[in-house]
Amino acid sequence: MESEQRVLTGWGRTAPTVATVVRATADELSSDEGLSTIVGDRGAIARGLGRSYGDPAQNGGGAVIELMPGSEPIRLDAAAGIAHVDAGVSLDVLLREIVPQGWFVPVTPGTRFVTVGGAVASDIHGKGHHADGSFGAHVVRMGMLFADGTRRSITAGTDPDLWWATIGGMGLTGVITDVSFRVIPVETRHFVVETRRVPHFDELVEAMETSDRNYRYSVAWIDLVATGKHLGRSVLSMGNHATVDDLREMKPGLAERPLDFDPRSFPDVPPGFPNVLPRPAVRAFNELWYRKTPKQHHGIESITQFFHPLDMVGQWTRLYGSHGFLQYQFVVPFDAVDTMRTIVARIADEGHASFLAVLKRFGAESGGLLSFPKPGWTLTLDLPAGVGGLDSLLTELDTLVLGVGGRHYLAKDSFATPEVVRAGYPRLEEWKAIRYGIDPHGVWASDQARRLQLI
Repeated sequence: MESEQRVLTGWGRTAPTVATVVRATADELSSDEGLSTIVGDRGAIARGLGRSYGDPAQNGGGAVIELMPGSEPIRLDAAAGIAHVDAGVSLDVLLREIVPQGWFVPVTPGTRFVTVGGAVASDIHGKGHHADGSFGAHVVRMGMLFADGTRRSITAGTDPDLWWATIGGMGLTGVITDVSFRVIPVETRHFVVETRRVPHFDELVEAMETSDRNYRYSVAWIDLVATGKHLGRSVLSMGNHATVDDLREMKPGLAERPLDFDPRSFPDVPPGFPNVLPRPAVRAFNELWYRKTPKQHHGIESITQFFHPLDMVGQWTRLYGSHGFLQYQFVVPFDAVDTMRTIVARIADEGHASFLAVLKRFGAESGGLLSFPKPGWTLTLDLPAGVGGLDSLLTELDTLVLGVGGRHYLAKDSFATPEVVRAGYPRLEEWKAIRYGIDPHGVWASDQARRLQLI
């Protein structure tokens, strides 16, 4: 094991705290001189690649565990369509391994740079939730390290309470050491994508309700600066996995090596970069982005183009300047679409610019007690931190969201209060009881868990 003191933040680069970061394998942590030697009064929490936006993978004054992969981190059972993956493996590494063999992950968020363990702990979702659900819905087995230093495998059948407390449980039931989950067979690394401009919010809602029946993946970039008759104008992207025949018909050159996957990226944004995303810049960007999109386009896009465009720019969060930014994501039920329209209007009227705002439709819940997705509309927006009036706006939005039975995503959160979480997650007390049963001494702890009174 290796350890060092380090200042940690989430991906939004707010609320830094100092922790002892321990890099270790699961075998090292479960040895006689493993977990017990690193856990002090402030406990410990596992951390993947730090892509949670707030503080769930921070533990000020305590220990933070970076789990290192073992000797055989990826084991693909092609006959069963199941991948057995060490929890510290990133989706980037996993996709580079399995795509050339004709497989794809069941769920990917907007970045490849999250770990498999983090995918379970946050029960991540993507553009296909209306069709495929969240990551936890595809998991069949987990290996876990518990607070007493023991390790064992669990399934939904053998340990149902612990299973559903762990999926979406933000790492607070134990360290996920390895995960077995179903993967998707694919013929190519590409997607057939339909992109269209949508002039206002009401038309967007109608278009998404219709298109989700025909497309496995769907997302709308939404202009949260536009007002009046342009309120909620959007660029809607819908896609399905491309077959080799699709490539032959639309881009024949790609059909020669359909499963090659070697994504590249531009250099990192340097540290100390000033905020280049004030409202005038965002307004100009949004106008350009909307106008450059054809009214309707049918084409072929790669995994990176369709799912992970921001991964091409390393450390892109530095574009928000030294204060960093907040990402605010919530879901409201389908029948609360009027509330979603009101929220879009309030954001536009208040002038808090967000150039990375997306709207999606969620399908069924996974069953995780603290899992975020539920049937309805979900909106994600980035907002520069330290801007006057932001707290009052988000507090107003919290009231609107909770008033119709919505909730907020813990993996994105850096603003919520204990009251907001209690209102949004009706099974929170049930989750706490399960967590206490497996960790009565509070070994697993994080800055977020203390802030939101989860422990």
